[in-house]
Amino acid sequence: MMQIRKSQERGAAKLDWLDSKHTFSFADYHDPNHMGFGPLRVINEDRIVASGGFPTHPHRDMEIISYVLEGQLAHKDNMGNGSIIRRGEIQKMSAGTGIQHSEFNPSGDQGNHFFQIWIIPDTQGLEPSYEQQDVPPVDTSGAMTCIGSKGGASGGVSIHQDVDLYVLRLDDGERETYSPATDRHIWVQVAWGTLNVNGETLSAGDAAALEGEASVLFEAGEDTEALVFDLA
Repeated sequence: MMQIRKSQERGAAKLDWLDSKHTFSFADYHDPNHMGFGPLRVINEDRIVASGGFPTHPHRDMEIISYVLEGQLAHKDNMGNGSIIRRGEIQKMSAGTGIQHSEFNPSGDQGNHFFQIWIIPDTQGLEPSYEQQDVPPVDTSGAMTCIGSKGGASGGVSIHQDVDLYVLRLDDGERETYSPATDRHIWVQVAWGTLNVNGETLSAGDAAALEGEASVLFEAGEDTEALVFDLA
């Protein structure tokens, strides 16, 4: 079974410094039919103007992932971490018992475009932690690469939940088949390009939820990048 979540159906928030699209209910956007997908609770596609950003704010008991598509994202938190996250990097925070952090676009003349992802952890009250890693070069195509997994066992950043997060990059006309284990749930979020998923065509910003599928066939209609979540 597959359900499609079209880009234009998402919730939205528009500020003078932020243009955000909400795949699931978030902040002032509430849709009881789109509260998450298993432990996957938030996928926000955020665009921050030059020098704009989120001032210091709290989180707790959530795995928070930032995946930069364009530009840079400056991070600072009360654990003493301060860094710039660039295209080709992934950041993960385990908020646990509580953190305070800020996120800004450090560029004075270029915009920032990134996915903000929240995953509900399998354990409450964890000690807060921070990770930042490189992902495959942006010109790598034709493969799915794990960029986050439970405890880091399958590669990528360590996530406190039974999930494997992949980046999929395909050139125009390339195919990739993924065969999930039994009883797994798959969420596909397209970042760039056009992607055919088991016969359904998705464009940038679109998503697909798949359950009970023995295999997933991906075929790019143009150069494409997507995030693929394999969830318990």
